[in-house]
Amino acid sequence: MFLPRKRSVIVSAVFATLAVLMAYCSSEPQKNMEKESAPIDKYLNHNDTVRYVGIEKCMLCHQDKYNTFIHTGMGQSFDHATKSKSAAKFGEHTAIYDKFSNFWYHPFWDGDSMKIMEYRLAGKDTVYKRVEKVDYIIGSGQHTNSHIFNTNGYLHQMPMTFYTQKGEWDLPPGFENGFNTRFSRKIGLECMSCHNALPDFVPGSENKFFNVPNGINCERCHGPGSLHVAEKQAGHVVDTSKYIDYTIVNPGKLPIDLQFDVCQRCHLQGNAILKEGRSFYDFRPGMKLSDVWTVFLPKYEGAEDEFIMASHADRLKMSQCFIQSFKPSETKDSLRPYKSAMTCVTCHNPHVSVKVTDKEVFNNACRNCHRAPQHKTCPEQTVVKDPMHANCTSCHMPKSGAIDIPHVRVTDHFIRKPMTNKEAEKVKKFIGLFAINEKNPSNYVKAKAYLNQYEKFDYQPYLLDSAKRFLPDAKANDVKNNFEELVHYYFIKKNYVRILEMVNMIGQDELLLNRLGKRSWDNYDAWVCYRIGEAYMNGDKPAEAFKFYTQSDKLAPFDPEFKNKMAGAMLAMGNNAGAKKVFEDILKEDPKFAPAYCNLGYCYLLGGDLKKGEELIDRSLALDPDYDQALINKAQVYLLKNDIVGAKKELMKVLKRNPENKKAKDALQKLNAV
Repeated sequence: MFLPRKRSVIVSAVFATLAVLMAYCSSEPQKNMEKESAPIDKYLNHNDTVRYVGIEKCMLCHQDKYNTFIHTGMGQSFDHATKSKSAAKFGEHTAIYDKFSNFWYHPFWDGDSMKIMEYRLAGKDTVYKRVEKVDYIIGSGQHTNSHIFNTNGYLHQMPMTFYTQKGEWDLPPGFENGFNTRFSRKIGLECMSCHNALPDFVPGSENKFFNVPNGINCERCHGPGSLHVAEKQAGHVVDTSKYIDYTIVNPGKLPIDLQFDVCQRCHLQGNAILKEGRSFYDFRPGMKLSDVWTVFLPKYEGAEDEFIMASHADRLKMSQCFIQSFKPSETKDSLRPYKSAMTCVTCHNPHVSVKVTDKEVFNNACRNCHRAPQHKTCPEQTVVKDPMHANCTSCHMPKSGAIDIPHVRVTDHFIRKPMTNKEAEKVKKFIGLFAINEKNPSNYVKAKAYLNQYEKFDYQPYLLDSAKRFLPDAKANDVKNNFEELVHYYFIKKNYVRILEMVNMIGQDELLLNRLGKRSWDNYDAWVCYRIGEAYMNGDKPAEAFKFYTQSDKLAPFDPEFKNKMAGAMLAMGNNAGAKKVFEDILKEDPKFAPAYCNLGYCYLLGGDLKKGEELIDRSLALDPDYDQALINKAQVYLLKNDIVGAKKELMKVLKRNPENKKAKDALQKLNAV
C-alpha cells in the first residue's frame, strides 16, 4: 500500500491531541517510564500519521546541534551541483578515458552550471559528443563526489566521480572494466534513501522523484518530528534526565541492538532484501531493521582483511572490543543502556564531524577499557608510534582500500591486533552469503539474496547455483510456492521455455487477475510480469507477451522500459499506430530514453516517412552511439536510400562490438550476397 504523498493535517492534529492525552493527562505513565529503556511499541512517532518536518524545524530549538551537524559527512551528503559544493579539480585538459567503451569524459563549468562531456575520437577528430548538465553532487567530499543529472524527475548517475583523497577523476564504482553504463544507471529509492534525507519518490517508477532533499537530516536518526514539534509548541516538556520522551527517538536511550539498527540503516550497506510488503521508507529509528529488510554480505575464507566501504557496523561487531563489552544483564534498567557496551557513539558524536574531532577523543575511548594495571600499555617503540601520528586506530583499525570503491582509504572498524604478512596472504575462498542483521532468514529470502547478488554485484555462476538450492520446482506445489523467484532465476538463465511451462501450470488468468496485481514501491510484481512477457516474446508470441507487458505498465506506469516493451509487442502484432502513440508518450515523460527514439523512428519508416524516421533514429544514436538496434535501424535507412555501402558500415559497427548479434549477422550476410 502506498503512503500518501501529502499527509492530512487534520489527521495529524487529531493524533497529536490523542498523544497528548495519553502521555500527559496522567502522572502514572511518567512514573512507569522512569529508568526504563524504550520498547519498540512506545515510540509515538512510529505511527504513520506523524510527518517529517525537515531540519529547519529542528534547528529552531537545537541550534547548537544544527550548527555542527551541517558540517558532518551526513550533513554534507547531498546537494545541488554548485562550485561551493564540489570538491573536484577542473582544468582544460582534465579528462579520463574508458578503454573498454572508447569514450573520453571531461568535466567543466559553463558559468555556474557544472557539465560533463562524453566524446569519442577518431585520430584527432571528435566523431561523437554528448554534454549533460550535472544537477546534484552526492558525497560529502571526504572520500568522493559523484554526480547525478535530472530529466523530468528521473535521476541517473553520470560516468565521472572525483576521488578526493587522491585528488583525481575516474569512472564511478561499478563503471570500470567494461561495465560503463554511461548516463543510464538509475538512482532509485534504495540509493537515495540512504545517501540523503527521505525523498519524495514517484510510485510506479524505478528512479523518478517529485523532490529530493539536500543532505541527511536530523529525522533520519530521530524519526519524524511533527508530533514532537507540536508537543513542545504546546508547552509539554519532558525532563529527559529522568524520563524518556516518546514523541521523538533518542538513539542513545535505545537498547543496544536497536541503537545499532539506527546506524546500520545506512552503515551496513550490502545486498538488502526487503521483507514482503515492505519498502525502503518503512524503517524508523527504534524499529528492528530485520523487520523491514535483511542485509546479506558475501564471506570469503582468508579475506578477513577485506571489506566494503559502508560496513562499519558489521566490522565493529566482529571485534572482541564489542563482544566482550556486551553484557545484557547490565543494560536492563538504564536510560542509557548503551553505556555498558561498545557502540558507534562510544567513539563518534554524530552531531560533530570526524574531521574536527581530536584524535585524543578516539584514544580516550580505547583507554576507558585498556588502562593499567588491568591492561598493558602499548608495547610499540616510540619510533613506531611517532608522537605526531600516534593513536590506537592507526594500528588496530588501519585505513585500507574498500573492495567496492576504488581510490579511497577508509578506517576498518574490525578492531584487532595488526595482521602479519602471512595472515594477509591467505587464499580467498567463497563461503557464502550471510545475513548480517538477522539470524535465520527464510530459504525464499536467501534465494532472493543470491539472485540479487548475481544481478547487482558479481556475475558468478555459483551464485545462481546457490539460489537454485533454495528454489525447488520439481512438484507443482513447489512452483506455486516459489513462482516469482523461479521466474527470476530462469530469466537470468535465459530458459524462457521453463518460464512458460510454469506459467501454464498456474494459468495466465490466475497470475494476471489474482497473483501478480500488487503495486509496491519496488515494483516487484511488475518485474515478474515483465520477465514473463520477455519469455513470450522470445517464443514469438507477441499477443501473449502484450498481456504481461500491459500488466507491468499498469503496476509501474512510470517505468519507460515497460511501456517500451509493451509498444514493441504492439508493433509485432501489426499495430503500428498504437505503438507509435506509446513511444511518443514515453518521450514526453522521459526525453532522454534512447530506445523510444529508435523504435518511434522505426514506426515512421514503416509508415513511409523516411526523413522523420531517420531524424528520430539519429536522436537515439546521439544519446547512445553504440545502441545496436538503432544502428540496425540506421542501416535500414541506408537501404531505403539504396546505399548498400552505408548500410554495411552501420552493421559492421554492431558486429565490431557484438560479433554474435544475430540480426546484424543475418542482414550483413544478405547484403554480401547481393
